[in-house]
Amino acid sequence: MAERTAFITGAARGLGREIARVLAAEGYALYLVDILAEQLEETAQELRDTGCTVNSRAMDVSERQACFDAIADCVEQSGDLSVLVNCAGIMRFNRVPDVPEDEWNRVLAVNLSGPFFLIQAALAHIIAAEGNIVNVASSNGLMGTSYAAPYSLTKAALINLTKTLAVEYSEQPIRVNAVCPGPMATGIAEGLTPPEDVDWSKVQRYSGLRGLADPAEVAKVVAFLASDAASSVHGAIWTADVGTSAG
Repeated sequence: MAERTAFITGAARGLGREIARVLAAEGYALYLVDILAEQLEETAQELRDTGCTVNSRAMDVSERQACFDAIADCVEQSGDLSVLVNCAGIMRFNRVPDVPEDEWNRVLAVNLSGPFFLIQAALAHIIAAEGNIVNVASSNGLMGTSYAAPYSLTKAALINLTKTLAVEYSEQPIRVNAVCPGPMATGIAEGLTPPEDVDWSKVQRYSGLRGLADPAEVAKVVAFLASDAASSVHGAIWTADVGTSAG
């Protein structure tokens, strides 16, 4: 079987890096992108050292032309695009009245516009490869959460986009699914300061019934959805949130 290529965003660290590791171990060639150029190259080299074919590109997924250019380069470099994993994302903490316009715009641009642009660019190639898309959403998109309204609503929108694509392309040889992780130690919240006088009981609600999820385990869920073993899974929203959204 010809080597299949997986295009992974947010691959420099955290969950994106773990997804890259799992897919590399399963025999995929990889095209990795992230805005963190130095860390991205470290991840790419780590996987090259295992024998995996890896191309990488430092880019901002919120820029539409950059997304189209990266997809075109991926296809040119590898001759294939079988899997798109939209994992790049950012989070900010603020009460709704205190969210500044630039923060609002940035979170929407990275978390929602980026996946949308990449899907626009990649769809025809993935259909040709009879491949699939896995969107990394969040349990924040399934439930009400405090102090992260822009992040949560982008994840809810990504869930709806997943379902919309599944219906719109139901007669095409493509699968589209989403994974909703819960709280993980991935670095997405590094350096962020919660609002003053935060109500920690509201934060505790999102701490997971069994603590933090392991990004390496969540990556295996993504890999399953990307695999032929999940051929009957289409338009599904899979939670991997250690019970966070269960109540």
